[in-house]
Amino acid sequence: MYYPQTVVWNKAMQMVLEVCRLAPRLPREETYGLRSQITRSAVSVPANVAEGWTRESTREKAQFLSIAQGSLAETETLLTLRERLNWFPQTETAKVRGLMDEVSRMLTAMRRNRRRSAASR
Repeated sequence: MYYPQTVVWNKAMQMVLEVCRLAPRLPREETYGLRSQITRSAVSVPANVAEGWTRESTREKAQFLSIAQGSLAETETLLTLRERLNWFPQTETAKVRGLMDEVSRMLTAMRRNRRRSAASR
């Protein structure tokens, strides 16, 4: 299966679109600060899923899934900060939070399955 056909990559891409939809609501002075940081971390999630998917070794695949999980945690932290600063009302972030939760669960399951496969060899 090619990565654009995977549920995890597609959900991660939906998450990025939601983050990009919210980003313009940030104060103008944050264009090159927090706005740039949240979009970069969000884009990193599907990008690392894609890169890991194309790697041949199980170890490399696992490494890129781990990086994707870390980028997801960074995105969630940045989103939480914006909510606490009252820049994004929680009613506006519910959809992206739901997508982040789904992607996180999928990445965790994929990483766990890779560890089990590696341990059984």
